[in-house]
Amino acid sequence: MSNADTDPIAAARDRSPLLQSYAEQYGESTPFAGLAVGVSAPLTPHTGLFIDVLASGGAEVFATGEAGSTNGNVVAWLREQPGVTPLADAGMSHEDLVDARRELLEQEPDLLADDGAHLLGMVHEEFPDVAAGVRGACEQTTGGITRLRTMDEQDALAFPVYDVNGTPMKQHFDNVHGTAESSLSAITSLTDAMLAGSVAVVAGYGHCGRGIARKLRALGARTVVTEVDPRKALSALADGHDVAPMGEAVQDATFVIAATGRYHVLRREHLDALPDGVVLASIGSAIEIDTGALADEATQIEERSPGVERYRLPGGRAVTLLTRGQVVNLSAPDSDGNPGEVMDTTFAMMARGLAALADGVDLPPGLHPVPDRLDREVAREKLAAMGVDIDEVSDEQRAYHQQWEAHAGAGAGANDGSDDDPSE
Repeated sequence: MSNADTDPIAAARDRSPLLQSYAEQYGESTPFAGLAVGVSAPLTPHTGLFIDVLASGGAEVFATGEAGSTNGNVVAWLREQPGVTPLADAGMSHEDLVDARRELLEQEPDLLADDGAHLLGMVHEEFPDVAAGVRGACEQTTGGITRLRTMDEQDALAFPVYDVNGTPMKQHFDNVHGTAESSLSAITSLTDAMLAGSVAVVAGYGHCGRGIARKLRALGARTVVTEVDPRKALSALADGHDVAPMGEAVQDATFVIAATGRYHVLRREHLDALPDGVVLASIGSAIEIDTGALADEATQIEERSPGVERYRLPGGRAVTLLTRGQVVNLSAPDSDGNPGEVMDTTFAMMARGLAALADGVDLPPGLHPVPDRLDREVAREKLAAMGVDIDEVSDEQRAYHQQWEAHAGAGAGANDGSDDDPSE
């Protein structure tokens, strides 16, 4: 029996110094003592380690996963951990997943940690009495925050929710680097295709799209970005990518990679433009590619290998869909999502946010940014774990920037070259 079978989170633990330290710290301070925490996220080794941190802090954890990305070894390991009840199994259907979410919410959790806002949407729609007792929640994905922002604008949120996805630590590391690396690894592993010389269409130029477009271009692909935001489209052009509407962009595509987290960015109206041999993949969410329209148009559907389906369209064109349109870096065989080094910081942000909510932070219902102080602390902890030192703002610098009256106009014409807060 391999070590992955006996301790499936061992490798994740080795690459997650922050979560290791949090498990020890929370084991002593027990910030979640007496609280039930509901977790809805892909049950990968990294998520298993995060759940272990919460349980070490005194929480009773109820966890469910995502269809297509639940690691059976992780579920079996979680069942052996005190204070943890996994409500998922490998290979569970979407219907089973929905039932599992309902079962989780029936436990009346005090705190929620979500991935995609599926649990948060359900608790408001189907369990308003449970929602009334929730202290707060954290959400870590772009698609989830998009949904929660709409709910917040409609005053529909019954409790405070921290936008972990909006933190610099999540955006600049997990989204840009982690998602890009793990997604390209999954795509090339599934297809055995070379990226150099290909035409790669990337839908969306948020942090995930920017990261994967950058790495595709560095590997020799010709990159074309599709966008609905004119500012992001300009940013993509400035970074050296072509920009075009989806219907034009896909005509010569080797790969089409959806990275928006939004509904049906590749849909029925685009299917006629897809060339023979194109590969479709989603790295944002399971709703980005209109797989129903693709199936309706197909004259033949063939499973070529696990995670790889070939759709034969009218006229003989062949379109390859990876992992049935599910998030490819989580749903591909033997894929556990983003590297442990970045999941360490993302789940550290989730843990810090939940601990603050458990401590009774005074926030009204609604969507809230994670305090910048917590984000900077996690960054400093990560640097320390890596053995990296950085400079500090000197007393002279701090004094200069605090004497704004004496220096009014002194910086006229200067470039704004730093995001650092000089008062720190």
